[in-house]
Amino acid sequence: KRLTLSIEGMSCGHCVRAVTEALSGLESGKLRSVQIGSAEIEALSPGAVDDAIAALREAGYPAIATTQSSGPEAQVKHGCCQGPKGCCG
Repeated sequence: KRLTLSIEGMSCGHCVRAVTEALSGLESGKLRSVQIGSAEIEALSPGAVDDAIAALREAGYPAIATTQSSGPEAQVKHGCCQGPKGCCG
């Protein structure tokens, strides 16, 4: 299953590289894409969401899953574009 993560604190190419590096090492998921504010992974096991969120937290980027719920931190964000809090002004 493909999962989309909403990632806060990303603002440049360095952030994209840091997030790519953090998610590339996941054993429970395969990185599909990264762009400023989000990443997409393919879940290879049930713990993929929690593993991805933990890896991003360790890299300094708070994140939540926007397409799957799993645990207290993986909840859908709301707003006009589903982006990080405050992105819509």
